[in-house]
Amino acid sequence: MKHRDTGSRGLPRRRFLQRMTLGAATLGLAGCDRLSGNDRVVETLGLAERLNLRVQRFLAGERGLAPEYPASMIDETFRPNGSTDPQAPRYRELAANRFRDWRLEIGGMVDNPLSLSLDALQALPARTQITRHDCVEGWSAIGQWRGPALADLLDRAGVGPRARYVVFHCMDQLGGEDYYYESLDLSEARHPQTILAYSLNDEPLPIANGAPLRLRAERQLGYKMAKYLSSITLVESFESIAGGAGGYWEDRGYTWYAGI
Repeated sequence: MKHRDTGSRGLPRRRFLQRMTLGAATLGLAGCDRLSGNDRVVETLGLAERLNLRVQRFLAGERGLAPEYPASMIDETFRPNGSTDPQAPRYRELAANRFRDWRLEIGGMVDNPLSLSLDALQALPARTQITRHDCVEGWSAIGQWRGPALADLLDRAGVGPRARYVVFHCMDQLGGEDYYYESLDLSEARHPQTILAYSLNDEPLPIANGAPLRLRAERQLGYKMAKYLSSITLVESFESIAGGAGGYWEDRGYTWYAGI
């Protein structure tokens, strides 16, 4: 099923911001080994990223919504990318048992750490949204997602006063080495369209698309949408996590803020 980008007054602005972000990401990756040691280049990229964040939030507002679409525009197949069949031993064990033993752990700078089964998550109030996934590689797909709002889970856990970021830890390893991870600031984490999805197009989330649970942050590019979630940690800084840049691809040159 093909779709056209219609029905949203905010779409031209969204496309403009997407081009800005894609350009910054491309610049950050082109000649990465050579440029990453240039302090002026790194500083310039950092300024561009902060400018993109401020412009996007100024134009869209803290609670501005990404476009949502009618059911008639849902793609028959939602294209998977990145990891599509994790081979980490623990993930294989959980998948073989249909994730009955899986738990989502929420901890770090919280008052009440949580450990939630998939059944427990599915019993919570949920949001359903039909949105477009925009990949940094240049393709897009429209799908229907369902799951609890991340803001509700953060409220249940009780965010500590020093917490600034939400870090998502995953069960997939790209290249068989580092585990995937991502992060959002609290503003984006509490956005009404930021959900933890356990369903795609009215079916249980497929393994290729991130089962049992994945992040949907609809105002961000696709690499922010962490799949195969295992835990969420509230932190003041992610400098001591992995490469310190806030995400798997950010540690390798992508911009941390990927708003569109």
